[in-house]
Amino acid sequence: MANSTAMANNYKIQGEMGMKKKIVVVGLGLMGGSIAKAIRKYTDNEVYGLNRTHEVAEEAVADGVLNGIADDNIIAQADIMIISLYPQAIVDFLLANMPKMKKGAIIVDLAGVKKYLDEKLTEPAKNAGVYFIGGHPMAGKEFSGYSFSDADLFQGASMILVPNDSSPLWAVDEMDALFNSLGFSQVVRCSPEQHDSMIAFTSQLAHIVSSAYIKSPEALRHNGYSAGSYKDLTRVAKLNEHMWTELFLKNKQPLVREIDEIISHLKEYRDAIENDEQENLCKLLREGRERKESIG
Repeated sequence: MANSTAMANNYKIQGEMGMKKKIVVVGLGLMGGSIAKAIRKYTDNEVYGLNRTHEVAEEAVADGVLNGIADDNIIAQADIMIISLYPQAIVDFLLANMPKMKKGAIIVDLAGVKKYLDEKLTEPAKNAGVYFIGGHPMAGKEFSGYSFSDADLFQGASMILVPNDSSPLWAVDEMDALFNSLGFSQVVRCSPEQHDSMIAFTSQLAHIVSSAYIKSPEALRHNGYSAGSYKDLTRVAKLNEHMWTELFLKNKQPLVREIDEIISHLKEYRDAIENDEQENLCKLLREGRERKESIG
């Protein structure tokens, strides 16, 4: 932790000494907008932005979040590009724009899948002479869009960085320092496969379970009968179905494996209840409690 703090402080000091970076944020929704605001609040770097809806970028300029709206000239000068779009849109944008960027520029995506992007972008990045690093901030809100973005969204959160053959260690270290300076409490590095396997369990499965759970006919009559457990389990059913459909399908194998796993455990509970297996049911519940206590 001390080393991460030192790296973040060093990143800030470099900015104060005049070594400012020109950073372009592509996609100014909840994540991209929050990244742009955090860069503005916590670093001395210049930050430019692009958004599909031009009015959003204009709003960010008016807010003082952006130094300006990025164009081809700014993209060509950028030291760092942080891109927060749907996975396929990231691929399309970067394949079109990597050749325009200066040699040695660093690109970090913020999408929730990594193997697909690694397969599509590592070689083009090497050919373009830029350094592509997968990234995934472990933070969010129920609401999306620039209007809900927050410079402090990442305080205490974890950032995942996924290096590849196009990203030298110094570039990953530099992004580690940048994200620490934005408030992340830790930066975890892993392979694309490890990322996608873990995210299938910790995030994607939770969204599917929540979406399936809320479809019970009893959900229509829950008022007056629900409390914290209902709210906890249904919160992430309020999702962007277009984004999550793409994320699920681009991480199909790990996610199907996790769905099969939970189905098998649900069947154990179902059968124990249906057959009045009191000892077995108590055992299953005890195992679940002990697992939760052991991992936090």
